[in-house]
Amino acid sequence: MLEDLTTAAFSPTSWPTAYPKGYAVVDVETTGLARDDRIISAAVYRLDARGEVEDHWYTMVNPERDPGPVWIHGLTSEALEGAPLFQDIAEEFTARLAGRVLVAHNAVFDWQMIAREYARAEREAPVRQRLCTIALSKELGLPLPNHKLESLAAHFGVVQRRAHHALDDARVLAEAFRPSLKAAAASGVRLPLHECRPLTEWSDRPAAPRIGQQAGYGGSRAGSWRPSRKRPACPYPNPGRYEPGGRLKQGMRVAFSGDTSVERELLEDRATEAGLHVASSLSRLTSLLVTNDPDSGTSKVVKARQFGTPVVDEAAFGQLLADVEPASEG
Repeated sequence: MLEDLTTAAFSPTSWPTAYPKGYAVVDVETTGLARDDRIISAAVYRLDARGEVEDHWYTMVNPERDPGPVWIHGLTSEALEGAPLFQDIAEEFTARLAGRVLVAHNAVFDWQMIAREYARAEREAPVRQRLCTIALSKELGLPLPNHKLESLAAHFGVVQRRAHHALDDARVLAEAFRPSLKAAAASGVRLPLHECRPLTEWSDRPAAPRIGQQAGYGGSRAGSWRPSRKRPACPYPNPGRYEPGGRLKQGMRVAFSGDTSVERELLEDRATEAGLHVASSLSRLTSLLVTNDPDSGTSKVVKARQFGTPVVDEAAFGQLLADVEPASEG
């Protein structure tokens, strides 16, 4: 049983050499889930290579706007009024993250919120890799009823005192990550690490709410953080797969996977405007997959390998978008 492995003794030579040398377990509370929402509190637990706590840090952050669902995070406008702005804590935040793998529960959400705040502050987040504890629990095959943080905590006997308080959520996650990391090391599990790309181009225009969800803080963080957007149907038929070295053609189905330096939705908008069909999933009909991390284990990358779907990175896709072939008439 994996649970039994967490107490195993490790000799200095038995720890996987490919594992990271340090981690930053992070939790951020926000005004909501949309692209224009802001961080209102952040906590970081720094861990060594084997998951032992080195120190921790917490701060509130003035979002310069309504704090959103106070009934969830408990931070009122009055409480946040005297808090520092993000640009005031960015240097300390950087020191806490630098040289470490960012660990979070549904890490894409925390990472995207952090990347956006750094972009607003005209700085670059010092994070190059992230690890999602949801993905790690799946790799370990933990018998969890769902992917909520409280379920992961309960599995390892970690007591949560203040849910949705950044410092306590980060503590709980750090305490649950340690045995997870040791179980992974003992069983030779490859850690689900993903590349992090700081944003160089982004937009703060409000995103549409997820279908069936009110704008703001509704829904669960366990899924994608990006609210679904209904796009107009592509008016052109799919001409088939992209031929490497050739041109894109209007009607081609394009899918995206992983982080991009240009905000994902801006790339999708540009693809749509060029006459391409932006697909949310990958199938045998997909013409092209755009990803900066072709060696990742995301479902789209795996399916692209299975189907033989052509793959290009973000820079190459940007060049292809500049010269899209018109759809055939008739």
